[in-house]
Amino acid sequence: MKRTVLPIVAAVAAILAMISVARTRPKREPTVPPSAPPTSSFEQVVAGVGLVEANSENIDVSCAVSGMVTQLYVKAGDRVGQGQKLFSLDDRDLRADQQVKRAALEGAQARLAKLEQEPRAEDIPPAEERVREAQANLADAEVQVRLIESVTDKRAVRDEDVQRRRLAYKAAQARLAEVEAQLGLLKAGAWAPDIAVAKSEVAQAEAQVKMVETNIDRLTMQAPIAGVILQNKVRLGQYAQCGPLSEPLMILGSVTPLNVRVDVDEHDAWRVRGGAPAAASPRGNGSIRIPLEFVRFEPYVIPKKSLTGDSTERVDTRVLQVIYRIRDGEPAVYVGQQMDVYIDGSAIRLSSKSSANSGASQ
Repeated sequence: MKRTVLPIVAAVAAILAMISVARTRPKREPTVPPSAPPTSSFEQVVAGVGLVEANSENIDVSCAVSGMVTQLYVKAGDRVGQGQKLFSLDDRDLRADQQVKRAALEGAQARLAKLEQEPRAEDIPPAEERVREAQANLADAEVQVRLIESVTDKRAVRDEDVQRRRLAYKAAQARLAEVEAQLGLLKAGAWAPDIAVAKSEVAQAEAQVKMVETNIDRLTMQAPIAGVILQNKVRLGQYAQCGPLSEPLMILGSVTPLNVRVDVDEHDAWRVRGGAPAAASPRGNGSIRIPLEFVRFEPYVIPKKSLTGDSTERVDTRVLQVIYRIRDGEPAVYVGQQMDVYIDGSAIRLSSKSSANSGASQ
């Protein structure tokens, strides 16, 4: 019985175990991806990863000096013209200093105008009257000298009186010469060196006012080019720090048209030729194919960076960056969007064949 029953029981148990395992085995249904992966229509293709950017490249807008934001004129997505105001910083201290400098300028200009308008018409008649008075005094002194000198009897007058009248005559002459010189100086107007000094003071005051105005203008950030505000991190009341920042205050760029910066692996860089056509598909929709126009090479091969933008995320691979342009009217893409790019690599094959044929003919 043991020889016949035990093998049968073991066989039945094995069959039941196999059936149980088969029933409990999970069933995996085939899944279909939401979109087909992108494909290339080129016979010879060089694949790369592209990042959409402005044709002017993304400009990180900063400020000339640090300060508190008091005015904000734009928001993300606005189109701006060259020189249009973006935001302004607190300028109250400079405005107060500007009033002081303008008052100093007005004082210097007034002093210069006073010198240039000399002599005043009201000052000349009194000076002329002083001249006529001095002339009259001189005439009187001359008469007194002649009278005393006309006395024939020297005993009738004292010698002291004669000398006194002669000295009075000379003093009257000197006084007349003095007032005549003063009248001539008054009519001649201001001295040229005095006017030059006054003009230099005006120029210095104007320069100080201009310096303050320039410092005030520096507190208002203006768009360096015409473009679109791609990102805005400026808020009213925020303290804006100047210099390079990990998160820029604003990002500005010209988006008509957009460019695609393609990273080509250094092992495939020799296969890419200038002017080679290319096509791109946005991540997530391989059915969209956007034709690209070649713009230029970035001739310096750089270490490949992660597309997060963090400069510390590097790998050992180096890449050649190729700039392509998206034609106007193509499906909408956005700055910073990643794309799968396929570049036609048949140009290298044609050039290799032509080189071989020229070698054979030789």
